[in-house]
Amino acid sequence: MRDERYDILFEPVKIGPVTARNRFYQVPHCNGMGSRYPQSLAAMRGVKAEGGWGVVCTEEAEIHHTSDLSPYLEGRIWDESDIPSLARMVEAVHTHGSLAGIELVHGGHNGSNRYSREVTMTASDMTLEGYEPSQARAMDKQDIANVRRWHVQAALRSKAAGFDIIYVYAGHDLTIFQHFLSRRHNHRTDEYGGSLENRLRFFREVLEDTREAVGDTCAVAVRFAVDELLDEDGINFQGEGRDAVAMLAELPDLWDVNISAWPNDSQTARFAEEGYQEQYIKFVKSLTSKPVVGVGRYTSPDAMVRVIKEGVMDMIGAARPSIADPFLPKKIEEGRIEDIRECIGCNICVSADYDMVPLRCTQNPTMGEEWRREWHPEVIPSSESSEQVLIVGGGPAGLEAARALGQRGVSVALAEKTEEWGGRCLKESSLPGMSSYKRVSDWRIGQLQTMPNVGLYLASEMTADDIIEYGVQHVVLATGSSWRKDGVGRSSHKPLPGIDDGLLLTPEQVIAGERPQTNMPVIVYDDDPYIMGGLVADLLAGAGYEVMLVTPFPMVSPWTENTMEQHRIQKRLLTLGVKIHPNRQAVQRLGGALEVACTYSGAAEMLACGALIPVTSRLPEKTVANELEERRGDWKAAGISSVTRIGDCNAPGLVATAVYAGHRYAREFGESINPDVPPFKREMIQLD
Repeated sequence: MRDERYDILFEPVKIGPVTARNRFYQVPHCNGMGSRYPQSLAAMRGVKAEGGWGVVCTEEAEIHHTSDLSPYLEGRIWDESDIPSLARMVEAVHTHGSLAGIELVHGGHNGSNRYSREVTMTASDMTLEGYEPSQARAMDKQDIANVRRWHVQAALRSKAAGFDIIYVYAGHDLTIFQHFLSRRHNHRTDEYGGSLENRLRFFREVLEDTREAVGDTCAVAVRFAVDELLDEDGINFQGEGRDAVAMLAELPDLWDVNISAWPNDSQTARFAEEGYQEQYIKFVKSLTSKPVVGVGRYTSPDAMVRVIKEGVMDMIGAARPSIADPFLPKKIEEGRIEDIRECIGCNICVSADYDMVPLRCTQNPTMGEEWRREWHPEVIPSSESSEQVLIVGGGPAGLEAARALGQRGVSVALAEKTEEWGGRCLKESSLPGMSSYKRVSDWRIGQLQTMPNVGLYLASEMTADDIIEYGVQHVVLATGSSWRKDGVGRSSHKPLPGIDDGLLLTPEQVIAGERPQTNMPVIVYDDDPYIMGGLVADLLAGAGYEVMLVTPFPMVSPWTENTMEQHRIQKRLLTLGVKIHPNRQAVQRLGGALEVACTYSGAAEMLACGALIPVTSRLPEKTVANELEERRGDWKAAGISSVTRIGDCNAPGLVATAVYAGHRYAREFGESINPDVPPFKREMIQLD
């Protein structure tokens, strides 16, 4: 039963000519599916509506072939041929009584038109975003008239597809309308440049055009960046951001407001708390009578109620929390707060868009699998098997395997050798800014404790002898991995000569509290492209050590460009005084020095090294697996029919990968899997 304190969240909200059934609003978000995987996309959005989101929106949808965002897999509404795919999503959303919104976009100089090969156009002559060695041309008056017409045509196609809410998008520094608005991008001297009123003219015209074209039956929303976090060099909420909202206050039917660019809007939990955008957007409601939507990675219903009652916003916008738990609204409505699978703010979802693959999520392993594997985030078919499963290892893979098997009704014993659950999530959550990672284990433990068919055993190390003596039919090894001490990694597949010629610590030892006893610099040798090297350097620098981070890569933690936090990681380390040595590969260790060489020229230099912490690669923990394999002849007598390694014990990777591995094992338990065919449906292009 719902707590009456949360009743306000389930009040309907009128948005122009349409009404949302509650205040839960899934804002537009990318997903790595776009126009290429329309069935997958429709199923994913439909699950959001089923889970109680009153409004469910698309990702950005290109309005014209002069705004081709390839190779990224965004939406597309260039012509009538795109309508059926979009209508499929609308139908999936409407089936559950929710409103469907579409975010129309012309990307300006953010789009390089790699597929269409059209010349990119934008407010003024300038280079394209990213590393594309081309430039965009300044739009003339005919171009402006064309974009206005194309936007109206796309809006009419959106209406024909059945959408209830149609966006005019000026946010994230990704759209032509924000480019015209921005003094950084707009250097025009005509009536579309100069004053704020002039720079806002194009946006206003398109907003008015769209209202006139579809506003009789469709709500017209704006997505608008009120601040770019560039102080006076950009739009800011105390200056032109506020002024622009005031000038357009009553024109749209809804204001969807945030900060720009996307790395600011979707900051990881390592650098931003829940509700971090409130200070920038809270002024908007004082300037308009129209509903206001904002985001801030809200997962707490108490925080949601607070921002409604305080007048910060009218509807709770969410992208990442709706990915981590598509059923978040329904769980609040049904009084199941403890069942909410809270977003951890890791941005693995964002990385899928950058990688141009269907959406992934650390917390929700079914995300992106709704159509192709027919995985539902809340429902798993019951198992008819009466056989038992022993899972060894209580980290992310083991916990998720136990939870999902338990949900299926399978009899499970979960054994963890330490006195705490969580494995690597527990360890890594103690690092600077990483506390949200403990949600991965905490949620699963909470779910497991309600399952009478799952036995939980801490301080229960299992050897091969123990497992054989236990005599269970199915054994799952989720024993994790550990960081190598020999220096083998991506840049070198051989051990580093002399690596143990001096104080040597692993990341696990540092996390456990061991500290180098040295007055000389501590070197973190980071040959891993993700976050661990930077985290260890952060921890030690914060503890007062002189730290050098040496890496063969041109920057710290380069893969985190996909999670949009690389610049923040490197800035934080520099702020802490960490000396960064990029493009340097370790050659050998000689007592109190580490010899490194330039990855380009090979030029060598010696760096003082009082302690070395290699963050290179990890080894699966296969001791028990190997011992069991040696005793394969004893399996039958013990009743063992299968032994399976999952997660980092099988192949070290992301926490998201480990959770997915655990979930997949549980889903496939008892099924006959043919390794010769893909275990999922494929969306195929239909040839004429």
